[in-house]
Formats: sequence, structure tokens, C-alpha cells
Amino acid sequence: MDKQTIKNRFGIIGSSPELMYALDVAIQVANTDLSVLINGESGVGKEVFSHIIHSLSARKHNQFIAVNCGAIPEGTIDSELFGHEKGSFTGAVDNRKGYFETVNGGTIFLDEIAEMPLGTQARLLRVLETGEYIRVGSSKVQKTDVRVIAATNKNLLDLTHAGKFREDLYYRLNTVPIRVPSLRDRKEDIPLLFKKFAVDFADRYRSEPLQLTEDAWQVLKDYPWPGNVRQLKNMAEQLSVLAKGREITSDDLRRMLPEAHSRLPVLATAANNQSEFANEREILYKLFFDVKKDVNELKKMLYDVVQNPEVYNGNNTNHPFHVPSDYNDFEGGHNLISSGKPVVLHTSTPNSNIDEHQDVEESLSIIDAEKDLILKALKKHKGKRRDASADLGISERTLYRKLKEYDIRE
Repeated sequence: MDKQTIKNRFGIIGSSPELMYALDVAIQVANTDLSVLINGESGVGKEVFSHIIHSLSARKHNQFIAVNCGAIPEGTIDSELFGHEKGSFTGAVDNRKGYFETVNGGTIFLDEIAEMPLGTQARLLRVLETGEYIRVGSSKVQKTDVRVIAATNKNLLDLTHAGKFREDLYYRLNTVPIRVPSLRDRKEDIPLLFKKFAVDFADRYRSEPLQLTEDAWQVLKDYPWPGNVRQLKNMAEQLSVLAKGREITSDDLRRMLPEAHSRLPVLATAANNQSEFANEREILYKLFFDVKKDVNELKKMLYDVVQNPEVYNGNNTNHPFHVPSDYNDFEGGHNLISSGKPVVLHTSTPNSNIDEHQDVEESLSIIDAEKDLILKALKKHKGKRRDASADLGISERTLYRKLKEYDIRE
């Protein structure tokens, strides 16, 4: 099967050198039983390459299954992968086969392998090295013949140095690495992808395909696309449905991505520097840094108003702290501003000196802030972890890990 036929069969669009090299490696390694580790950002199409490897291998007539390690709770992932015996834990009302048993002779694609717990990593390593595994709650060793293809959007080598991923498993999985390039690394493919998506959605919604102006094409190429091909496809669908005309200008594109156009290039730079910007702690740090900045600005503004009370004389109606001259307080009903006299703001201590102004440093403890957010989310959703994790924007398994890390008892 030639390369173009493979691209057509699996919907691969583009011909950038990085993409073609990844495809070459996938084709060459397909007819072996070597483990493969697919690296790439979210949305680049890593699962497509796992299908290519399986379909071109001697296992193509056997079962293929994709498992998202980040979507399975830590307490049940061993049961999902290796099966369990009846009564081995609460809820185990019967024997259950795991994926390594049901897919015997086929291929297992382990997506988000970096999210796999360390204990499960040890059992996976045994399967890769000896083909043996043990069901949860059993002492009987069973054999399996399964090819493992793993994928991640994180740097596993860095995680091994941090003690979050087994080094021996990393080298066992990384027998043949495949890096799927991000969309911003193959800008020459963006017009081809967009045209393909535009035609597909025009057929689906029975409309004319979108046409982009020259400046709109330039916007597409310059945009960093942190969501990669998935994000481009979503935007093409939005434009196909919401655009009033069939000709799309650069302004139309910017209206579809107002936040992204101002902020996402920064995210792209962080990604290029291999920053773990997706890590929830770093996102929280940025959030609280911005909040601290806003609070300090408000304090300075208030201090300036107190030092210049003439702004309250009722004449400066354009000032943000202007108080209308007929404003009355709730208790006495007397006029707060009389005869053009300024309002004097007193501190709680009569003898305090307003000139002794100092900034109060807010606590920027990321751990405390993260713990507080988790507690609030759990309280809001009455202890329901699934709803709380969705509200926090993290996976349920990650929330479970955080509860253990911070010793939060519901």
C-alpha cells in the first residue's frame, strides 16, 4: 500500500516534512511487534497513527482498543486493564476480564499514558517484558500477547526525573518514538486542511463551501492553533453554520477567536519553551498574579482619592469616585456633601495617620488556593466528584489524586 493511499484511507491531509517523516516511521514499524510511543500536543491526531500501525500490522484482523488512561479513576484502572476476581473489592459481584485478556492477539492503544498511576505502571511493565499479568484479587498468573502503542502530550522524560513516571517503563515504551507535529509547525498544511473541512461541512449542511479572502488566509497561517487540527476543524464548522455570507474576511475570523487572538500566542510561546502551561498549578499562579495586580491597582487608586479629597466636592462628575451632591446615608439621612465641603474618610482608629500607607501583601500560596478551590467545588456539588472535577476543569482521576495529596476528607 503506497503512502498516498494510506493518507487517503486515514484522512491525513498535508505533506509537510515533519508529518511525512512521522508517517514513514509508522509505516516502517507497523509490521513489527515493537512498542511505540507517540508524542504530540492535544489535537494533532495521535490516535490516527495508532490505527495506521495496527491496520498495517499482522494483527490487523484481531481486535484494536483505545484506552484513555486519564479518564479512568485511579481505583479502577487495574481492574479495567487486567480484570478482577469476584469479591476482590466492593462492587466486584462477578469475575471480569480486563482489556489485556479480551484483546489477546490484538493491539491496545494507551492514550494519556502519563496519567497512569505508578502502581499500574509497574504491572504494565511486567506485561511488556514477560507477557504476564494477574487479575485484581487473584494469585494466578495469566499470559497475553498484546502489542502496546502509547501516546502522550507531555514530556515523559521530565516526568521520570520528577519521579512521576517509571524510568524503566519509559524506555520500554519508547522503543520506537513517533512525534506528530503541531499545526503551527506545518503551516503550509493549514490551507489544505481548512478547504477540506469547509467542503465537508458544506456537504453536511447543504450550503456552499466557504471562501476566504487573502488577508483571512494570512490570519489562519499566523494563528498559533494551540488546539491544533481539532481546533481548526471546529472553527471551520462554526463558520459554516454562523457566517452570514460565504466569503470570510480576516475580521470574521478574529470575531470567532477574540480571546485566542490576544492570548493564545503567549500560550504558544510557552509551549515552544516546553512549559507545562496546562498544569493546573501554573494556571492558578497566573490567575492569582493577575488578581494581585488588580487589587494593588485598586488600592493605589483609593489611596490617591483619599489624598486628593477635592474630587468629592460634587463638581467633578467625570471622576470614577464622584458622589452626587444629593446622596444621603441610610442612618441619619443627612447630606454627605454640604456646601461643597469635601468628604473626609476616617480610618477605624481615630488617631491613625492616613499618610502611613503601606501595601498589604496577599498570600500567593498556590497549594492553599488550589485546596480552597477544590473544597468550594465539592461543597457546591455536595461531594459529587464528577461534577466538581468538571467545574474545576480537571479530570476526575486528577481530582481524586488531589484529594489524597491534600488529605481532603469529604
